Amino acid sequence: MAKKPRKTKATSKRKTKAAGFLPAVARGLAFFLGAFSLLNVLGDLLSPGFDANHWWIDLRPIHSPAADIFLAASAVLLIAYSIRPVLSAERRILTYAFLGALLLVTCWNAVTFYVLIIRRAIRSGFPVAFSIFVGGAIATVLISLGEQKKARRKKAGTRSTITSVVTVLICLVGFPFAQMFCFGRTDYRRPADAIVVFGARVYANGRVSDALADRVRTGCELYRDGLARRIIFSGGPGDGDIHETEAMRAMALKLGVPAQAIILDTAGLNTRATVTNTCSMFKDHGIRRVLAVSHFYHLPRIKMSYQRQDLDVYTVPAKESYTLTAMPYFMACETAALWVYYLRPLVSLVLPDRA
Repeated sequence: MAKKPRKTKATSKRKTKAAGFLPAVARGLAFFLGAFSLLNVLGDLLSPGFDANHWWIDLRPIHSPAADIFLAASAVLLIAYSIRPVLSAERRILTYAFLGALLLVTCWNAVTFYVLIIRRAIRSGFPVAFSIFVGGAIATVLISLGEQKKARRKKAGTRSTITSVVTVLICLVGFPFAQMFCFGRTDYRRPADAIVVFGARVYANGRVSDALADRVRTGCELYRDGLARRIIFSGGPGDGDIHETEAMRAMALKLGVPAQAIILDTAGLNTRATVTNTCSMFKDHGIRRVLAVSHFYHLPRIKMSYQRQDLDVYTVPAKESYTLTAMPYFMACETAALWVYYLRPLVSLVLPDRA
Protein backbone atom coordinates (compact mmCIF):
# COMPACT_ATOMS: atom_id res chain seq x y z
CA MET A 1 0.00 0.00 0.00
CA ALA A 2 1.19 3.48 -0.83
CA LYS A 3 2.12 5.57 2.15
CA LYS A 4 0.17 8.75 2.78
CA PRO A 5 2.29 11.88 2.32
CA ARG A 6 3.43 13.32 5.60
CA LYS A 7 2.16 16.75 6.57
CA THR A 8 5.02 19.20 6.88
CA LYS A 9 5.12 22.54 8.67
CA ALA A 10 5.25 24.30 5.27
CA THR A 11 2.07 22.51 4.13
CA SER A 12 0.26 23.38 7.35
CA LYS A 13 1.35 27.01 7.04
CA ARG A 14 0.04 27.22 3.46
CA LYS A 15 -3.30 25.76 4.53
CA THR A 16 -3.51 28.22 7.41
CA LYS A 17 -2.86 31.17 5.04
CA ALA A 18 -5.43 29.86 2.56
CA ALA A 19 -7.96 29.38 5.34
CA GLY A 20 -7.40 32.95 6.53
CA PHE A 21 -7.60 34.53 3.06
CA LEU A 22 -11.31 33.94 2.39
CA PRO A 23 -12.52 35.40 5.72
CA ALA A 24 -10.30 38.46 5.17
CA VAL A 25 -11.76 39.01 1.69
CA ALA A 26 -15.26 38.41 3.07
CA ARG A 27 -14.71 41.07 5.74
CA GLY A 28 -13.62 43.57 3.07
CA LEU A 29 -16.68 42.81 0.94
CA ALA A 30 -18.96 43.04 3.97
CA PHE A 31 -17.53 46.40 4.99
CA PHE A 32 -17.89 47.88 1.49
CA LEU A 33 -21.48 46.72 0.98
CA GLY A 34 -22.47 47.61 4.54
CA ALA A 35 -20.88 51.07 4.52
CA PHE A 36 -22.27 51.91 1.07
CA SER A 37 -25.79 50.80 2.03
CA LEU A 38 -25.79 52.61 5.35
CA LEU A 39 -24.39 55.79 3.78
CA ASN A 40 -27.24 55.74 1.25
CA VAL A 41 -29.94 55.32 3.89
CA LEU A 42 -28.53 57.99 6.21
CA GLY A 43 -27.56 60.29 3.35
CA ASP A 44 -31.12 60.26 2.04
CA LEU A 45 -32.32 61.61 5.38
CA LEU A 46 -29.95 64.59 5.06
CA SER A 47 -30.32 65.08 1.31
CA PRO A 48 -33.53 63.60 -0.18
CA GLY A 49 -32.79 61.76 -3.43
CA PHE A 50 -29.25 60.84 -2.35
CA ASP A 51 -30.05 57.12 -1.88
CA ALA A 52 -28.31 55.01 -4.56
CA ASN A 53 -28.88 51.54 -3.10
CA HIS A 54 -30.63 50.63 -6.36
CA TRP A 55 -27.11 50.53 -7.84
CA TRP A 56 -26.54 47.16 -6.23
CA ILE A 57 -29.94 45.77 -5.23
CA ASP A 58 -33.48 46.39 -6.51
CA LEU A 59 -36.04 46.45 -3.70
CA ARG A 60 -38.71 48.41 -5.57
CA PRO A 61 -41.46 45.79 -4.90
CA ILE A 62 -41.01 46.55 -1.17
CA HIS A 63 -42.47 49.75 0.23
CA SER A 64 -39.68 52.31 0.63
CA PRO A 65 -39.62 52.67 4.47
CA ALA A 66 -39.61 48.88 4.88
CA ALA A 67 -36.82 48.56 2.31
CA ASP A 68 -34.77 51.24 4.09
CA ILE A 69 -35.17 49.51 7.46
CA PHE A 70 -34.19 46.16 5.93
CA LEU A 71 -31.11 47.63 4.21
CA ALA A 72 -30.07 49.59 7.29
CA ALA A 73 -30.28 46.46 9.47
CA SER A 74 -28.37 44.43 6.87
CA ALA A 75 -25.72 47.16 6.63
CA VAL A 76 -25.19 47.24 10.39
CA LEU A 77 -24.81 43.44 10.50
CA LEU A 78 -22.33 43.51 7.60
CA ILE A 79 -20.22 46.26 9.15
CA ALA A 80 -20.34 44.52 12.55
CA TYR A 81 -19.10 41.30 10.94
CA SER A 82 -16.27 43.11 9.14
CA ILE A 83 -15.09 44.71 12.40
CA ARG A 84 -15.76 41.85 14.78
CA PRO A 85 -15.93 38.58 12.79
CA VAL A 86 -16.30 36.26 15.82
CA LEU A 87 -20.08 36.12 16.21
CA SER A 88 -22.30 35.08 19.07
CA ALA A 89 -25.01 32.51 18.32
CA GLU A 90 -27.72 35.21 18.22
CA ARG A 91 -25.71 37.50 15.94
CA ARG A 92 -24.86 34.60 13.67
CA ILE A 93 -28.53 33.71 13.20
CA LEU A 94 -29.46 37.33 12.45
CA THR A 95 -26.58 37.72 10.00
CA TYR A 96 -27.47 34.49 8.23
CA ALA A 97 -31.13 35.54 7.98
CA PHE A 98 -30.53 39.03 6.57
CA LEU A 99 -27.72 38.00 4.21
CA GLY A 100 -29.77 35.03 3.02
CA ALA A 101 -32.63 37.42 2.22
CA LEU A 102 -30.24 39.75 0.38
CA LEU A 103 -28.92 36.83 -1.65
CA LEU A 104 -32.44 35.78 -2.64
CA VAL A 105 -33.24 39.33 -3.79
CA THR A 106 -30.07 39.53 -5.90
CA CYS A 107 -30.96 36.19 -7.49
CA TRP A 108 -34.40 37.57 -8.31
CA ASN A 109 -32.82 40.72 -9.75
CA ALA A 110 -30.59 38.59 -12.00
CA VAL A 111 -33.54 36.49 -13.19
CA THR A 112 -35.52 39.66 -13.95
CA PHE A 113 -32.60 40.99 -16.03
CA TYR A 114 -32.48 37.88 -18.21
CA VAL A 115 -36.26 37.73 -18.58
CA LEU A 116 -36.18 41.30 -19.93
CA ILE A 117 -33.45 40.30 -22.41
CA ILE A 118 -35.42 37.24 -23.54
CA ARG A 119 -38.51 39.39 -24.03
CA ARG A 120 -36.34 41.92 -25.93
CA ALA A 121 -37.45 44.70 -23.61
CA ILE A 122 -33.76 45.58 -23.28
CA ARG A 123 -30.58 44.78 -25.21
CA SER A 124 -27.21 44.15 -23.65
CA GLY A 125 -23.73 44.33 -25.12
CA PHE A 126 -22.43 42.73 -21.93
CA PRO A 127 -25.07 40.14 -20.93
CA VAL A 128 -23.90 39.62 -17.35
CA ALA A 129 -26.27 40.86 -14.66
CA PHE A 130 -24.61 43.13 -12.10
CA SER A 131 -26.61 41.20 -9.48
CA ILE A 132 -24.41 38.16 -10.17
CA PHE A 133 -21.36 40.02 -8.86
CA VAL A 134 -23.32 41.25 -5.83
CA GLY A 135 -24.67 37.76 -5.19
CA GLY A 136 -21.14 36.39 -5.37
CA ALA A 137 -19.95 38.90 -2.77
CA ILE A 138 -22.81 38.04 -0.40
CA ALA A 139 -22.26 34.31 -0.94
CA THR A 140 -18.57 34.78 -0.04
CA VAL A 141 -19.57 36.34 3.28
CA LEU A 142 -22.06 33.53 3.96
CA ILE A 143 -19.44 30.87 3.20
CA SER A 144 -17.00 32.61 5.53
CA LEU A 145 -19.62 32.58 8.27
CA GLY A 146 -20.00 28.83 7.79
CA GLU A 147 -16.25 28.29 8.04
CA GLN A 148 -16.08 30.28 11.27
CA LYS A 149 -18.84 28.14 12.74
CA LYS A 150 -16.58 25.09 12.45
CA ALA A 151 -13.59 26.78 14.06
CA ARG A 152 -13.67 30.02 16.02
CA ARG A 153 -10.81 32.13 14.74
CA LYS A 154 -8.47 34.24 16.72
CA LYS A 155 -8.37 37.99 16.32
CA ALA A 156 -7.46 38.95 12.75
CA GLY A 157 -3.77 39.69 12.29
CA THR A 158 -2.03 42.40 10.29
CA ARG A 159 -1.93 40.30 7.10
CA SER A 160 -5.67 39.64 7.31
CA THR A 161 -6.43 43.33 7.92
CA ILE A 162 -4.33 44.36 4.92
CA THR A 163 -6.19 41.84 2.75
CA SER A 164 -9.52 43.28 3.90
CA VAL A 165 -8.42 46.85 3.22
CA VAL A 166 -7.14 45.90 -0.26
CA THR A 167 -10.50 44.21 -0.94
CA VAL A 168 -12.35 47.44 -0.04
CA LEU A 169 -10.06 49.45 -2.36
CA ILE A 170 -10.66 46.96 -5.19
CA CYS A 171 -14.42 47.33 -4.61
CA LEU A 172 -14.15 51.12 -4.82
CA VAL A 173 -12.68 50.75 -8.32
CA GLY A 174 -14.44 47.56 -9.38
CA PHE A 175 -17.94 48.75 -8.42
CA PRO A 176 -18.00 51.65 -10.96
CA PHE A 177 -16.30 49.49 -13.60
CA ALA A 178 -18.95 46.80 -13.21
CA GLN A 179 -21.66 49.48 -13.44
CA MET A 180 -20.14 50.78 -16.69
CA PHE A 181 -20.12 47.35 -18.31
CA CYS A 182 -23.31 45.83 -16.87
CA PHE A 183 -25.57 48.90 -16.82
CA GLY A 184 -23.74 51.14 -19.30
CA ARG A 185 -23.74 48.55 -22.09
CA THR A 186 -27.45 47.80 -21.65
CA ASP A 187 -29.72 49.49 -24.18
CA TYR A 188 -33.03 50.63 -22.66
CA ARG A 189 -34.45 52.28 -25.80
CA ARG A 190 -38.24 52.69 -25.94
CA PRO A 191 -40.76 55.33 -27.08
CA ALA A 192 -40.04 58.68 -25.42
CA ASP A 193 -40.75 62.40 -25.72
CA ALA A 194 -37.18 63.43 -26.45
CA ILE A 195 -33.63 62.22 -26.98
CA VAL A 196 -30.69 63.92 -25.25
CA VAL A 197 -27.28 63.48 -26.87
CA PHE A 198 -24.30 64.45 -24.72
CA GLY A 199 -21.49 66.38 -26.40
CA ALA A 200 -17.85 65.48 -26.96
CA ARG A 201 -14.86 67.05 -28.69
CA VAL A 202 -15.07 69.08 -31.90
CA TYR A 203 -11.69 69.86 -33.48
CA ALA A 204 -10.48 73.33 -34.45
CA ASN A 205 -11.31 72.73 -38.12
CA GLY A 206 -14.95 71.97 -37.19
CA ARG A 207 -14.70 68.19 -37.62
CA VAL A 208 -16.49 66.18 -34.96
CA SER A 209 -14.45 63.62 -33.05
CA ASP A 210 -15.20 59.95 -33.65
CA ALA A 211 -16.68 59.72 -30.16
CA LEU A 212 -19.10 62.56 -30.85
CA ALA A 213 -19.96 61.17 -34.28
CA ASP A 214 -20.93 57.85 -32.65
CA ARG A 215 -23.19 59.63 -30.17
CA VAL A 216 -24.90 61.81 -32.78
CA ARG A 217 -25.33 58.87 -35.15
CA THR A 218 -26.99 56.80 -32.41
CA GLY A 219 -29.29 59.66 -31.39
CA CYS A 220 -30.36 60.22 -35.01
CA GLU A 221 -31.02 56.50 -35.41
CA LEU A 222 -33.39 56.62 -32.43
CA TYR A 223 -35.16 59.61 -34.00
CA ARG A 224 -35.50 57.96 -37.41
CA ASP A 225 -36.89 54.83 -35.75
CA GLY A 226 -39.72 57.00 -34.46
CA LEU A 227 -38.88 56.65 -30.77
CA ALA A 228 -39.08 60.42 -30.12
CA ARG A 229 -40.19 63.61 -31.88
CA ARG A 230 -37.43 65.87 -30.52
CA ILE A 231 -33.67 65.55 -30.19
CA ILE A 232 -31.62 67.74 -27.85
CA PHE A 233 -27.91 68.25 -28.50
CA SER A 234 -25.97 69.45 -25.45
CA GLY A 235 -22.35 70.54 -25.35
CA GLY A 236 -19.82 73.30 -24.85
CA PRO A 237 -17.31 75.24 -26.97
CA GLY A 238 -15.22 73.32 -29.51
CA ASP A 239 -11.46 73.61 -30.02
CA GLY A 240 -12.06 76.36 -32.60
CA ASP A 241 -14.92 78.64 -33.63
CA ILE A 242 -17.43 75.83 -34.17
CA HIS A 243 -19.49 75.04 -31.07
CA GLU A 244 -20.06 71.38 -30.25
CA THR A 245 -23.83 71.71 -30.58
CA GLU A 246 -23.58 73.43 -33.98
CA ALA A 247 -21.39 70.61 -35.29
CA MET A 248 -23.85 68.08 -33.87
CA ARG A 249 -26.77 69.89 -35.49
CA ALA A 250 -25.03 70.00 -38.88
CA MET A 251 -24.33 66.27 -38.73
CA ALA A 252 -27.91 65.50 -37.70
CA LEU A 253 -29.30 67.49 -40.64
CA LYS A 254 -27.14 65.42 -43.02
CA LEU A 255 -28.50 62.26 -41.39
CA GLY A 256 -32.07 63.27 -42.14
CA VAL A 257 -33.25 64.89 -38.90
CA PRO A 258 -35.41 67.96 -39.70
CA ALA A 259 -34.30 71.30 -38.24
CA GLN A 260 -37.60 71.80 -36.38
CA ALA A 261 -36.99 68.62 -34.37
CA ILE A 262 -33.61 69.82 -33.05
CA ILE A 263 -33.11 71.72 -29.78
CA LEU A 264 -29.68 72.98 -28.73
CA ASP A 265 -28.27 73.34 -25.22
CA THR A 266 -25.17 75.44 -25.77
CA ALA A 267 -24.31 75.64 -22.07
CA GLY A 268 -23.74 71.90 -21.56
CA LEU A 269 -20.19 72.36 -20.31
CA ASN A 270 -20.26 69.14 -18.28
CA THR A 271 -22.63 66.36 -17.25
CA ARG A 272 -24.04 68.30 -14.33
CA ALA A 273 -24.73 71.38 -16.49
CA THR A 274 -26.37 69.31 -19.22
CA VAL A 275 -28.69 67.61 -16.75
CA THR A 276 -29.66 70.91 -15.10
CA ASN A 277 -30.21 72.69 -18.42
CA THR A 278 -32.17 69.91 -20.08
CA CYS A 279 -34.43 69.44 -17.05
CA SER A 280 -35.50 73.09 -17.49
CA MET A 281 -36.12 72.40 -21.18
CA PHE A 282 -38.23 69.37 -20.33
CA LYS A 283 -40.57 71.56 -18.28
CA ASP A 284 -40.83 74.16 -21.03
CA HIS A 285 -41.62 71.59 -23.74
CA GLY A 286 -43.74 69.20 -21.68
CA ILE A 287 -41.18 66.40 -21.93
CA ARG A 288 -41.59 63.57 -19.42
CA ARG A 289 -39.92 60.47 -20.86
CA VAL A 290 -36.33 60.83 -22.11
CA LEU A 291 -33.69 58.72 -23.84
CA ALA A 292 -30.10 59.72 -22.93
CA VAL A 293 -27.29 58.89 -25.36
CA SER A 294 -23.59 58.78 -24.58
CA HIS A 295 -20.76 56.25 -24.37
CA PHE A 296 -21.36 53.29 -22.06
CA TYR A 297 -18.83 54.39 -19.43
CA HIS A 298 -20.62 57.75 -19.06
CA LEU A 299 -24.18 56.41 -18.67
CA PRO A 300 -24.19 55.39 -14.97
CA ARG A 301 -23.27 58.96 -13.97
CA ILE A 302 -25.89 60.38 -16.34
CA LYS A 303 -28.56 58.10 -14.89
CA MET A 304 -27.66 59.07 -11.33
CA SER A 305 -27.57 62.79 -12.16
CA TYR A 306 -31.06 62.73 -13.66
CA GLN A 307 -32.42 60.70 -10.77
CA ARG A 308 -31.08 63.33 -8.39
CA GLN A 309 -33.31 65.76 -10.34
CA ASP A 310 -36.26 63.41 -9.73
CA LEU A 311 -36.33 62.33 -13.38
CA ASP A 312 -35.96 58.73 -14.50
CA VAL A 313 -34.37 58.56 -17.95
CA TYR A 314 -33.68 55.54 -20.15
CA THR A 315 -30.09 55.24 -21.30
CA VAL A 316 -28.83 54.12 -24.71
CA PRO A 317 -25.11 53.47 -25.27
CA ALA A 318 -23.63 54.99 -28.41
CA LYS A 319 -22.80 52.47 -31.11
CA GLU A 320 -19.04 52.63 -31.33
CA SER A 321 -17.52 52.59 -34.82
CA TYR A 322 -14.40 51.22 -33.14
CA THR A 323 -13.01 50.95 -29.60
CA LEU A 324 -11.45 54.28 -28.64
CA THR A 325 -7.71 54.03 -27.99
CA ALA A 326 -8.09 56.23 -24.91
CA MET A 327 -10.93 54.11 -23.49
CA PRO A 328 -8.95 52.91 -20.41
CA TYR A 329 -8.15 56.54 -19.57
CA PHE A 330 -11.78 57.62 -20.03
CA MET A 331 -12.98 54.79 -17.79
CA ALA A 332 -10.41 55.61 -15.11
CA CYS A 333 -11.53 59.25 -15.12
CA GLU A 334 -15.17 58.19 -15.04
CA THR A 335 -14.53 56.00 -11.99
CA ALA A 336 -13.36 59.02 -10.02
CA ALA A 337 -16.09 61.26 -11.47
CA LEU A 338 -18.83 58.80 -10.52
CA TRP A 339 -17.82 58.84 -6.85
CA VAL A 340 -17.42 62.64 -6.91
CA TYR A 341 -20.93 63.10 -8.32
CA TYR A 342 -22.29 60.56 -5.88
CA LEU A 343 -20.86 62.30 -2.80
CA ARG A 344 -21.47 65.88 -3.99
CA PRO A 345 -24.88 66.36 -2.23
CA LEU A 346 -23.35 65.46 1.15
CA VAL A 347 -20.23 67.53 0.53
CA SER A 348 -22.46 70.53 -0.28
CA LEU A 349 -24.00 70.26 3.19
CA VAL A 350 -20.59 70.39 4.85
CA LEU A 351 -18.77 72.68 2.39
CA PRO A 352 -21.43 74.68 0.49
CA ASP A 353 -18.85 76.75 -1.42
CA ARG A 354 -17.01 73.71 -2.81
CA ALA A 355 -19.85 71.56 -4.08
